[in-house]
Amino acid sequence: MASMATILRRKLHDNRHFLIQTRLFSLESFSHDTKTTSRIEKILIANRGEIACRIMRTAKRLGIRTVAVYSDADRDSLHVKSADEAVHIGPPPARLSYLNGSAIVEAAIRTGAQAIHPGYGFLSESSDFATLCEDKGLTFVGPPASAIRDMGDKSASKRIMGAAGVPLVPGYHGSEQDIELMKSEADKIGYPILIKPTHGGGGKGMRIVQSPNEFVDSFLGAQREAAASFGINTILLEKYITKPRHIEVQIFGDKHGNVLHLYERDCSVQRRHQKIIEEAPAPNVMNDFRSHLGQAAVSAAKAVGYHNAGTVEFIVDTVSGQFYFMEMNTRLQVEHPVTEMIVGQDLVEWQISVANGEPLPINQSQVPLLGHAFEARIYAENVPKGFLPATGVLHHYRPVPVSPTVRVETGVEQGDTVSMHYDPMIAKLVVSGENRAAALVKLKDCLSKFQVAGVPTNINFLQKLADHRAFENGNVETHFIEHYKDDLFTDPNNLTRAKETYDNARFSATLVAACLCEKEHSAIKSSLPGTNGLLPIWYSHPPFRAHYQASCTMELEWENEYDGSSSEFFTFSITYQSDGNYLIEVFMCL
Repeated sequence: MASMATILRRKLHDNRHFLIQTRLFSLESFSHDTKTTSRIEKILIANRGEIACRIMRTAKRLGIRTVAVYSDADRDSLHVKSADEAVHIGPPPARLSYLNGSAIVEAAIRTGAQAIHPGYGFLSESSDFATLCEDKGLTFVGPPASAIRDMGDKSASKRIMGAAGVPLVPGYHGSEQDIELMKSEADKIGYPILIKPTHGGGGKGMRIVQSPNEFVDSFLGAQREAAASFGINTILLEKYITKPRHIEVQIFGDKHGNVLHLYERDCSVQRRHQKIIEEAPAPNVMNDFRSHLGQAAVSAAKAVGYHNAGTVEFIVDTVSGQFYFMEMNTRLQVEHPVTEMIVGQDLVEWQISVANGEPLPINQSQVPLLGHAFEARIYAENVPKGFLPATGVLHHYRPVPVSPTVRVETGVEQGDTVSMHYDPMIAKLVVSGENRAAALVKLKDCLSKFQVAGVPTNINFLQKLADHRAFENGNVETHFIEHYKDDLFTDPNNLTRAKETYDNARFSATLVAACLCEKEHSAIKSSLPGTNGLLPIWYSHPPFRAHYQASCTMELEWENEYDGSSSEFFTFSITYQSDGNYLIEVFMCL
């Protein structure tokens, strides 16, 4: 027990609390040794950032104590502060910390946690990790390892889905990888085709091949990228749908054989094969189509004996109106809050209940459909530089106020650093309304009020997406950003618009400079003790100087979206005038 003090940080209120924790620790440790099952009273979250904070919120509401794990880079992170206990598991690289399954399991056992919630990403879809948890007597809050294994192999999953009667995109999902055979299969499918790794995600290794002449180079390139990213270089082939929508269905199963769906989400608006705006339910979808989609997703889950939260992803051909199974994500999705908004349920609570062996709280006929919801992912990234991830300090961070119809899922605070080691997502803004139009108005309003300074973000780009006429009409598909790039991205050759933007930035910078001077004056006034609000003439407003007016210089950095190659600097001279106003002059802009 003495050794535990060196790796745990506990929120202790008094010695009595510590003794109670010690007794619980001893009892829970015994339960792991004997591998008995009990209700979850303490849970370790094997993740970081916003999803760790989100899981902790529900756990605490349910009276479940929480344990965080953290790397060196996350020592002072919000998820660490939010937990009842926190355990250090390694240096910043994910492979040495958040992907270190044995260290995480050891932390759970030592802290007396009965369960591990993997969140999303990292180890959430590792069948080996799920098996390790089970072997150590820990409850893995997720699906059975067998389902993770079956669905983690895209080729195997498609064979299983085909046998279960779930529609599949025409393609080749076999294990034979000889390049001549693959080329022959591509000819049978018909071009254009899509080359995809059988494992992994995030668009890595994917290639669109328009003709037989491109096949060999594309295939070999996809294999190399898949091997480097996922350690497995096997490939599958599919007919490329030229005008697709990405629609996914949230399913949920319990350990008693019950499976239901919680409607669908449209995740078509993507950049670099990654979602940035999701909504539920999908726009411009008929009820019959929605019903068939949900039934197909339930069939997919039942085919692998699924329980807990999962998402079945479909590609929808907007030309033919047909939908096809794409893959199954055996975890809680990033975008799960939009589903929670439209069904009025807490999916993390459902996950914990199912892990405890309880049946689903409702059946399919009882699932409500309450209005519409959007989620916008706010990233630290440089949009003009091709959405290049950004790092830096959040010098100013003021999300919008939350309410029953507005959620902000975040794992950072003002002053935190967006690290190079992990995903640069700052927050998820989630809004709901009685219908799509009302929810969209709320999304636009919240985006306009969401304040981040210190790192470049995609907030302005999200506003342009939300304002676009095609998006307003629900006419979305996966090439949306590419099709409307002229509307969504600034044109550096538009000199009139560039000058207008420059003038606006210069005017805004002068206002910022004046506000900073006022703030500095207020800070000086409050920091001088014993003045009763009366300052010496040297610090009065305006400050007194003999025979001249006090002045200072200031430099502000501007991220110019018309020139993504570099930042520009405004340098000001600020003169305090006798009437209390400021004379602000721009020296130069470099």
